[in-house]
Amino acid sequence: MRALLVEDDDQLSERLSGRLRSAGFAVDVARSRSEGEDWPDMDKIAVIILDLGLPDGSGMELLDYWRRRKVTCPILILTARGSWQDKVAGLNAGADDFVVKPVRFEELLARLHALLRRENGARETWLEDSGIRIDPVGRVVECDGEPLALSKQEFRLLSLFVRRSGQILSQADIGEHLYDLSSHYDLNSVEVLVSRLRRKIGKIGKSRIHTMRGLGYRFGA
Repeated sequence: MRALLVEDDDQLSERLSGRLRSAGFAVDVARSRSEGEDWPDMDKIAVIILDLGLPDGSGMELLDYWRRRKVTCPILILTARGSWQDKVAGLNAGADDFVVKPVRFEELLARLHALLRRENGARETWLEDSGIRIDPVGRVVECDGEPLALSKQEFRLLSLFVRRSGQILSQADIGEHLYDLSSHYDLNSVEVLVSRLRRKIGKIGKSRIHTMRGLGYRFGA
């Protein structure tokens, strides 16, 4: 899933985006309010991490801009401003959570997963469909009750399939969710990734990932 990090501190954004990628996110980075306002395909972003102190304006104004334009994904404010007035203002402006720097990455990650579970209407930590069980926090996968080892990209792809079970996803749809804008990939790499995952989670005589000729792929037993 894709996360948008809005942070003008290059060292912090590089360090945080690297750890988020290691945790299974595809991360885009915007470094100013104007860049955030002009960000393309916001509908593909699963969650936003927003700093309030931006070089060309207030992150609070950017938050208001997004909400007025019907950007509905969860937004977590990550800022050095820790007064209760800032927290109240941020939450009232449409933020879903407010975290004060410095924060341990493990706590930040847990908060992001909590927002995503809430967004998906899921009360349980585990995602489950067609004999596949996924713990997105612990990055644990079970296939027919047995542990399954996956690469980071395979884990991202399987999580996307399970969350969108029964829907047809084109190769372009998959690429937009798995790769950030700075990544270079082609549709053939998506096809190879799907093929590799299909072999790992396949059932004897029956596949969980179905090729819909000319359209893409559909997950489901």
